[in-house]
Amino acid sequence: MDLPAAVAVAVVVAAGRLAGTYNRSELQDEKLNQFARNLQRPQHSAIPNVIFGLLIANGLMFALQQFGNQFLIPNFALWPAGEPGSPFMPWQLLTYGFLHGNVMHIAFNMFALWMFGRELEMLMGPRRFLTYYLTCVVGAGLVQLLVAQAQGGLYPTIGASGGVFGILLAFGMTFPNRMIVLLFPPIPMKAKYFVIIYGVLELYLGVANRAPGVAHFAHLGGMLFGFILLKYWSRPRTR
Repeated sequence: MDLPAAVAVAVVVAAGRLAGTYNRSELQDEKLNQFARNLQRPQHSAIPNVIFGLLIANGLMFALQQFGNQFLIPNFALWPAGEPGSPFMPWQLLTYGFLHGNVMHIAFNMFALWMFGRELEMLMGPRRFLTYYLTCVVGAGLVQLLVAQAQGGLYPTIGASGGVFGILLAFGMTFPNRMIVLLFPPIPMKAKYFVIIYGVLELYLGVANRAPGVAHFAHLGGMLFGFILLKYWSRPRTR
């Protein structure tokens, strides 16, 4: 029995005793009825099911990387598709999003996934939320393949950042006036402005190549594919 049901039962008990009409069988019926009603309410968990599953999957893969990175990176990281000798395979468009470079990489991605994704999963529902997240991961991977083709070179891409940036975009579009506070520096701002600033910054860093080794255009690709999917879902339906 969770807290609302327990509180409701406690109120029933107290009211019955004060009125001098406390009946044990009636109380038991009320307990069962309250508990049944409570089970039918949506559960607002601190970690919804899909996000919990994604956290576990990413954590397990990161643990495996500590022992089998020489196998995982060549087979499941995202490699350029057009380079001679590249180990690219189609499934890498999805699997690269479950590999990370170090503790800080996975920690920041998973924290952002939980922070911005929790309310979105409750609003979208688990199936649509998972569809959205994986679409952003694959979309970011497709953009990264195009960028790698243009830049040349043979190097892997890993990380859930493309999906996380898609989640960030959806949060800003869904809760545009929600106030959030940056970690560095601790400046409060509305979510819509945060998304715009972050998107422009990623574009600048990608074009200027000021942070080599970071897939800035893949981040923007996650946002782009997320935006397209949200617009597709929100289109007027004709019969």
